[in-house]
Amino acid sequence: MEKRRILVVGSSNTDMVIQVQKFPVPGETILGGKFFMNPGGKGANQAVAASRLGGLVTFIGKIGDDIFGKQAVQLLEDEGINVDFVGADREQPSGVAMITVDASGENSIVVAPGSNSTLLPADFDRSGEEINGCDIVLMQLEIPIKTVEYIAKKVTALDKKVILNPAPAARLSDDLLKALSIITPNETEAELLTGIKVRDEASTRQAALKLKGKGVDIVIITLGKNGAFVLADDFTGQIPAPVVNAVDTTAAGDTFNGALAVGLSEGNTIQDAVQFACNAASISVMRLGAQSSIPSRNEL
Repeated sequence: MEKRRILVVGSSNTDMVIQVQKFPVPGETILGGKFFMNPGGKGANQAVAASRLGGLVTFIGKIGDDIFGKQAVQLLEDEGINVDFVGADREQPSGVAMITVDASGENSIVVAPGSNSTLLPADFDRSGEEINGCDIVLMQLEIPIKTVEYIAKKVTALDKKVILNPAPAARLSDDLLKALSIITPNETEAELLTGIKVRDEASTRQAALKLKGKGVDIVIITLGKNGAFVLADDFTGQIPAPVVNAVDTTAAGDTFNGALAVGLSEGNTIQDAVQFACNAASISVMRLGAQSSIPSRNEL
């Protein structure tokens, strides 16, 4: 089976994680538990997920000229990812994320994007041969929206598949939605994009139909422990996720998206690719951290 190359464009951060029993309220100081640092960023996480799960991956991003950035690139390279088109910004520091994880595995995250905010269309255009050689482009929203819009329109015109994970939640233009092959919001992101509160199967379907009506070919609304709802021409319905004991949901969505890209790159149906993605994400929530929680292909 010949795999198709996946191009991931997005953010790279260093995650600083503290475990807590409960989240502090405004003005409150609490004592936390274990602290650790992890490579992260939605773009880098999705690239690592796709590579570990068997994809042929190139990552395009922007780091700062500092130890965090250099270490992030080295770790991506160690994962077998092509990092030839990761640029360095001498003015902005590398991105960082401050993450607290409570006793139930839920997380609260604040991101300082740093160099990620300077990833521009010109940085993407420098990877000309890679653009022509890839079949799937996967993006998120921790880089400038004008860059996301430019890339989506450019690669759609080249007849390539564009997957957008619209996280962190943001409003998107109709022009961008028309340029997407697949969009993968969670319930919160789907509500922001459509104005429809996703609370049951009927409202989930309604939100998906609204996004499809904007021109997106396939809508996948991720539902955490309940799996994902898919609206596509050849399949519509909910795909279940395995029942697991969640410890930390950080990077579960990133694992899902990286796995989805791999499933599609191997020529699977959308139904099979989403099931593969749900299975991968369910393993990631049983472990702490972002990239440290992403499973390998053998574990699936």
